[in-house]
Amino acid sequence: MTTLLSTPADWPAILLPRRGAADPTDLDAAVRNHAFDGLRRSVRELGTTATIAAIAAAGLRGRGGAGYPAADKWRACAETPAPRRFVVANGYAADPASNGDRELLERNPYAVIEGAAIAAFAVGAREVIIAVRAEHTEAVRRLEAAIAAAEEAAYIGTNLLASGRDLAISVRTVQGAYLLGEETILLKALENRRGQPEQRPPHPTERGLEGYPTLVHNVQTLAAVPWIIVNGPEAFARIGSKASPGTMLVQLRGLAGDGLAEVPLGTPLRQIVALGGAAAGARPLKALLVGGPSGGILPAELLDTPYEFDALRAAGAHVGSGSIVVADDRACVVDLARLLTSWCAAQACGKTIPCRIGTRRLAEIGERMVAGTSRPRDTTLLADLSADLVASALCDHERLTTLPLSTGMRYFQAELEDHILRSTCPAGVCQPIALAAGTVH
Repeated sequence: MTTLLSTPADWPAILLPRRGAADPTDLDAAVRNHAFDGLRRSVRELGTTATIAAIAAAGLRGRGGAGYPAADKWRACAETPAPRRFVVANGYAADPASNGDRELLERNPYAVIEGAAIAAFAVGAREVIIAVRAEHTEAVRRLEAAIAAAEEAAYIGTNLLASGRDLAISVRTVQGAYLLGEETILLKALENRRGQPEQRPPHPTERGLEGYPTLVHNVQTLAAVPWIIVNGPEAFARIGSKASPGTMLVQLRGLAGDGLAEVPLGTPLRQIVALGGAAAGARPLKALLVGGPSGGILPAELLDTPYEFDALRAAGAHVGSGSIVVADDRACVVDLARLLTSWCAAQACGKTIPCRIGTRRLAEIGERMVAGTSRPRDTTLLADLSADLVASALCDHERLTTLPLSTGMRYFQAELEDHILRSTCPAGVCQPIALAAGTVH
């Protein structure tokens, strides 16, 4: 399991309990810790309309990366006429650098199960699918054990909580490329179809799994729902920032080692990085990769940027998978951006021309930079191609693939110019042009 970083005592624990149970699948222990209190309140007191209103008042936004208001999805799914509806909990954890979703499923499976059950009750769904990466076998085992225990206790299953409603929750393992994190691709994988995104609208809330309205949420989004119902939307709205309430699991990697922390949204990047501690003789921080492989590379000067959806987007990064990678002064930003862009281009599904060709051309610009074979117009080409990809892309993967190189150009212009105009690498990393800082080619 991933190391949990020590956090300030006044930070709330919504997704991960501060003291995990010896056995996270122990239903009696979970119930003593108020598991299923939220579901009971939704079913017996609030009803569907008031439950959705509570999620709206809380300001809960999707933790899958885009930050879309959760209640808007719930309303759209509930209001679409259909004889059948689904809730899909996305626990695929596509980013290889982040363990947040997997740790949540392993450490607190009942929060995800209860959150999905509340969402299903609110939108009128009778089937929930929790999608998990096939190799995360321990997460699958614990989820299946927790579901079986909850069914036996009649919290879910036939006539849940004596409400006259049935709710079937199952775990489905999926495997494939990075793009499975995108909701329409995940739905195709669950149908054993080729993993390529769909044009929207219609959105999955209107036509999703098997053609029926489907509510798709990241598991962290759903795990926050029981806390909101039990403690009230006003309490949740007071946590984090006004525009992005609540907490999120953040995976920190870099200078002082790896670790996971539950962080109130709106916390400055500087404070999150400090959770990792300062290693003895640590070198100066140079850059942060925020948002995963298709994230933005931000300079140390932006350490006071709040970690929340809108502020990061304005800076050229995004919340993404919840990963932050810290790089010191020995890193070459150009080489890092080149590596990330090439990886993202290789992961692209190729359904559209921007995806199939544009991302590869973008990667080629990065390859030329580190090889010392840049062309005079490469900076202009990089800017123009990035703009075209963002404007014409079918899914976020194509749009976000532009971020590593575009933020490198935005914040590390001098380093890019060294590579392009002088064929030098100040960090001494790139081959065959690797040179010590200050050396003339």
